[in-house]
Amino acid sequence: MLGRSWRVFKLTVIGQELRMKRFSKYDKAKEIKRQKLLKEIENRKLPYLTPKDMQFEQLSKAKYPKLYLRQASCVPQEIHQKVQQGLTTLRDYECFAQDLVQMKGRDVLTPVYRLLVGEPGYTYRYLDTRLFAVPWPSHGVEVKYSSDEIGKACQAIKDLNEYLHVEAMKILLDRCSAEIKEIGFVEKAATSTLIEDSESVKDGTYHNKQSNLSAVLKDRTSFNVALLNYMDPLRMKYLKEEPYFEMGKMAVSWHHDENLVERSTVAVYSYSCDDLGPAADESNKKSIEGRDPALWHVGLKIAWDIATPGLALPLDPGDCYFMLDDLNMTHQHCVLSGMQPRFSSTHRVAECSHGTLDYIFGRCDVAMKNLQKDPLLGISSLTSLELAFVRQTEEIHNEVEFEWLRQFWFQGKRSAKESDWWFGPMAVLENSWREMEQMTKLLLCEINKAEWSLEKKHQIIRCLLPFLEERQELRKSWMVRCQSRLANNLPLDEQPECRPHWCDGDPDMPLPFDLEDIISLLRNQLMSAEEDGRS
Repeated sequence: MLGRSWRVFKLTVIGQELRMKRFSKYDKAKEIKRQKLLKEIENRKLPYLTPKDMQFEQLSKAKYPKLYLRQASCVPQEIHQKVQQGLTTLRDYECFAQDLVQMKGRDVLTPVYRLLVGEPGYTYRYLDTRLFAVPWPSHGVEVKYSSDEIGKACQAIKDLNEYLHVEAMKILLDRCSAEIKEIGFVEKAATSTLIEDSESVKDGTYHNKQSNLSAVLKDRTSFNVALLNYMDPLRMKYLKEEPYFEMGKMAVSWHHDENLVERSTVAVYSYSCDDLGPAADESNKKSIEGRDPALWHVGLKIAWDIATPGLALPLDPGDCYFMLDDLNMTHQHCVLSGMQPRFSSTHRVAECSHGTLDYIFGRCDVAMKNLQKDPLLGISSLTSLELAFVRQTEEIHNEVEFEWLRQFWFQGKRSAKESDWWFGPMAVLENSWREMEQMTKLLLCEINKAEWSLEKKHQIIRCLLPFLEERQELRKSWMVRCQSRLANNLPLDEQPECRPHWCDGDPDMPLPFDLEDIISLLRNQLMSAEEDGRS
């Protein structure tokens, strides 16, 4: 009993130390900025407008021109029917889950339940958490869904995705055409915020301009993932109050969406259930200043600006809104809770240069080029011991382990509720990772060979050591996260797994899980060399 208590205490202390390190300079700067803003406004509340205010339209056009609302009545009924049925199906099959994310160096559970659906092999990263998209049906990709109903739901989300892409393109092209007519193409087109980086501005020909502009806008509206959200506010014990404008309770705090292609549009389909219930009816009768707390709203404000009033835009079931161009960069938004349960399907152009299976498989192929095996003896050896190859291999080693394997298994087996599609790729990645463990062992063995010069050994050690130190620290960090109280209170199939994990002395593993002894040995070799150099 004493041993277990000491282990829990030790993990708690380690967790506190690691949380402080994870609270990055960016997070600290952001928190300082937030506290400064709160101090500046002190006890006064900042003004905000809703559509019932006379100045709402004027403010929207002047300060929020890149927010566009498409009312439910303008969306095809077939889209509404399929999407709303699909969302409720995914809820009924318990596909939505709270994400255990990191904020200010601490693990927190999102109040909103989420599910990522998207292009096969795509991921979306936010708040130090990588979500793995349940693939929507795609040509040439076989996906076995847990049920036909889940497959139909994913198809409905894909159909909505294509509809929102087409609509976003229309809106942006219409706005660009109006802008060009207003300011003149030849003299001033370069001032247009929507087309400023299009080469067509320099071309001077209308045809080339239109062609290039369409290509730019297509890239910025080709949504590759949809982050689905579900929340029933009446079941939530605590929701934060909006701190600046007193807009009421927030389901999602003020933020910029992360990990997006620069200046890409975010499109959102909102669906709140019609049955408000007695608690909401009572709230609706209250005469209040500002927004109606029974209705869901999206709140917007210019980032770190206390001079411009904010907006609270009410969302009826089936409404869509678009955050166009750079709105997500220049403004912040929040989601203000209503009384009904609500779904949203938020479609994004995720920045996936490092976030697809094709990418990480390609990285593994690069690492494997430095490993060769004797076909007769089955003995492995390293192709090159050049520092560039060592650095590249160990960097990929850490990326596969901490950005893919541990991120995936930290979410438990929850993806199996929709499909087993991701388990095959993860098994392939784990096999590649084992080979990289073997490569690290081979490198350590090479360092100890007698024919090596001390200078060459120390060059390799200085190159290798930072990667091993990072690996050791991150393994401790993930172990602490997997054993936290929040993690243990999740449903069994959503509880994090500390994987890969093995006991020291495991004959199937080339190296121990705990690298402290190896790191100490390498550090001592460097220290001895430095002392010899001084003597």
